[in-house]
Amino acid sequence: MKRSVVGLSVALALCGLAGTASAQGAKRVSVAVMDFDYGTIDHWWGQYDIGKGMADQVVDALVNDGSFRVIERKKLDTVLAEQDFSHSDRADPSAAKMAKIGKVLGLRYIISGSITKFSIEQKGGGLRVKGVGLGGGKNKAEVNLTARLIDTTTGEILVSAKGHGESTKGKSLAVNTGGVGFSTGSSEFRESALGDAQEMACNDIVKQFVMKKDRLQ
Repeated sequence: MKRSVVGLSVALALCGLAGTASAQGAKRVSVAVMDFDYGTIDHWWGQYDIGKGMADQVVDALVNDGSFRVIERKKLDTVLAEQDFSHSDRADPSAAKMAKIGKVLGLRYIISGSITKFSIEQKGGGLRVKGVGLGGGKNKAEVNLTARLIDTTTGEILVSAKGHGESTKGKSLAVNTGGVGFSTGSSEFRESALGDAQEMACNDIVKQFVMKKDRLQ
């Protein structure tokens, strides 16, 4: 009899834990991250789209945190191309376009944002090309972001956040002024002061979204 009671208690406890885990999993909502707009900063990065690189960094931070389910980037890019979503739509997408994108993707929430500062300065020796230090000296990088989490069914901004990153560590960043070969996903960039500052700013944004996720249904 005692064994039966103990066995029943254990089974009920396991069911309770499973139910709790299931409930926690159900609370995770799906989001898509748009490419960040960078129209307010100098376009001396050549052909490389730093807004896409910034969005990729935010996606990585969201996935690593685990509080949200994140739509795969290739799927989002396909939908944006079909909806003729232009560069000018990134910072302030219309409610109508957001609703269409949300409907096609089958999700309610989308994150859009802007890069308001993306710079690096070098003090001391070395060569400086349009704000990017090449060679010796000490680098100081700063990245500022703004981002909003939007309900695609209503167009309402549910969460607004600002991210900041500043770093003086890391290697100098060699940049091809034509934009060819430069990538924020490269190991060179990630090891630079600018890469470090970008990671800080993206993590800052994600922390704020996670802290305010209770606003989402």
